[in-house]
Amino acid sequence: MSDQELKALRLRIDSLDEKILELISERARCAQDVARVKMASLPEGEKPVFYRPEREAWVLKHIMERNKGPLDNEEMARLFREIMSSCLALEQPLKVAYLGPEGTFTQAAALKHFGHAVISSPMAAIDEVFREVAAGAVNFGVVPVENSTEGAVNHTLDSFLEHDMVICGEVELRIHHHLLVGENTKTDNITRIYSHAQSLAQCRKWLDAHYPNVERVAVSSNADAAKRVKSEWNSAAIAGDMAANLYGLTKLCEKIEDRPDNSTRFLIIGSQEVPPTGDDKTSIIVSMRNKPGALHELLVPFHNNGIDLTRIETRPSRSGKWTYVFFIDFVGHHRDPLIKDVLEKINQEAVALKVLGSYPKAVL
Repeated sequence: MSDQELKALRLRIDSLDEKILELISERARCAQDVARVKMASLPEGEKPVFYRPEREAWVLKHIMERNKGPLDNEEMARLFREIMSSCLALEQPLKVAYLGPEGTFTQAAALKHFGHAVISSPMAAIDEVFREVAAGAVNFGVVPVENSTEGAVNHTLDSFLEHDMVICGEVELRIHHHLLVGENTKTDNITRIYSHAQSLAQCRKWLDAHYPNVERVAVSSNADAAKRVKSEWNSAAIAGDMAANLYGLTKLCEKIEDRPDNSTRFLIIGSQEVPPTGDDKTSIIVSMRNKPGALHELLVPFHNNGIDLTRIETRPSRSGKWTYVFFIDFVGHHRDPLIKDVLEKINQEAVALKVLGSYPKAVL
């Protein structure tokens, strides 16, 4: 390529950048107009709802369907997610609580779902995230609910038994674990490795092969593990990219998880019900009478109506010894006629039935 051709291409890129800038600014002005219209049309004293999960899910899916490359669908959707996040912040910045401290995978999930223009607040425990949302201190909370390797996050399931929350969305995050060390770490003398219990379990085979005699110390989060390592000379941490960057650690080994498809699913909790999008999930809690065939009675309506179950978990009930509740996720929205029929039939046999929420399937 000649210098003249290169100069022409750069001039074209500069021109396109100016057009992109103007279009983003025009979109931001439209977002401001939306906020003004919403405020003007509300009855006095009623608060407007600026964030609509169903609308954002539709926009991102539409972008992915219309994308012709060369950027792949997910990369294009991530770009638009950030534009939408910044535009929404002009209407009203969202406040989001997540399981902290800073640098956790839960924070990464929150930013993936809402974009970087939100005001995010780290909480020390999953129950605190629920309490912040219930108190109205934040608009939404982000909590882990299941991992593809280690299964359900029981603290999250138990919190749904204690709090009245609505599930407004979900986000899936590919989890890559790295062995991290600080600038003072003597890598030949590592005697302990810190991480969250689930992360240690997700890297068990790798640790057995490479550090079989090193003490494994479970801590409250991977970010906490990274923070500890920064001030110690004989320890390492297992954590992700965000924690490594935040605490200035070096990757001694990358992607040490035992399964390359290791992923965690997170739930978005809030107080607003989400309308149908046509591509939804529903989560419920069911308590059945303790009798033979109870689980079969619970599952038959789903089978008869052709409803796809995506997850079922059991947890001890708070109402009595040796009694259990079922957490069930399935495809569809609770307003769909077939789903309404299933829920009515389950309710006839159940001791208690609670719809936790219907929400768009994870787009990213």
